[in-house]
Amino acid sequence: MSSPLEQFQPQHEFFVGIDSDGCAFDTMELKHKECFIPNTINYYELQGVSKYAREVAEFVNLYSKSRGVNRFPALIETLQWLRRRPEVLARGVKIEVPQSLVQWIEQETRLGNPALEAAYRRTGDPELGRALEWSQAVNDTVRRIVRNVPPFPGVREALERLAPQADLVVVSATPCEALQREWSEHNLAQFVTAICGQEVGTKKEILALAKRYPPGHALMVGDAPGDQRAAEAQGALFFPIIPGQEEQSWKRFVEEGIPRFLQGTFAGEYQQQLLEEFDRCLPSQPPWPVVDAT
Repeated sequence: MSSPLEQFQPQHEFFVGIDSDGCAFDTMELKHKECFIPNTINYYELQGVSKYAREVAEFVNLYSKSRGVNRFPALIETLQWLRRRPEVLARGVKIEVPQSLVQWIEQETRLGNPALEAAYRRTGDPELGRALEWSQAVNDTVRRIVRNVPPFPGVREALERLAPQADLVVVSATPCEALQREWSEHNLAQFVTAICGQEVGTKKEILALAKRYPPGHALMVGDAPGDQRAAEAQGALFFPIIPGQEEQSWKRFVEEGIPRFLQGTFAGEYQQQLLEEFDRCLPSQPPWPVVDAT
């Protein structure tokens, strides 16, 4: 089956990529606090330091510059920070960072369950097997728990205004099945040309579509630094949805961002102002002390 990227053909003069979790939908807190973190504690035997595991996982996935990163690198980063917490060391709980998973992440670009399952079947590596079981359990929990979460106010208006002039593409690190379900549940799928999740490729790979449009005619809307880096790598503009200020951000996008983008006045001073505001909203270092882990 061909990739959505191979099938994609520009239909309009402009391109807009849109992230989903935490950007279009207020699902980040729900998914991580109720779906990801309990499964991480369970599958990685973190019960003895569950309080600290939760704090670290929330920092990595929600409240730091790592926000929005793919689940597998986020898992590794969580374990790496956790093993450097003095409280964890004091309790004698040994945190193992699965090196086989680290190596798989370094070699694979389609960081989703299909590629991980193929690697596990090929190698039989127990660390890859545990990561696959954890990821499948996360997906099962998401299917059971995440429902009736509407888009942020302003999202539908933005899509309605852009759709007649721009090709809209969902660019996300979420599994495609969940994206299709959530965008269809709220009748937003009608506005987008393609829905691209983790199985399709990285956000950077998906945003290669931006190069099919004239300079200044491609834009990414996202809530994470990784969204910004992916956009810049492919020559696209970036509009940040600032965590904690999502409704104000979407209102600003509708009133300022969209007109400037379509009129060609987005790049330059306005773009720089947005990036500076976004850079200030998320820290790179945690608020707790860390030590060197042996």
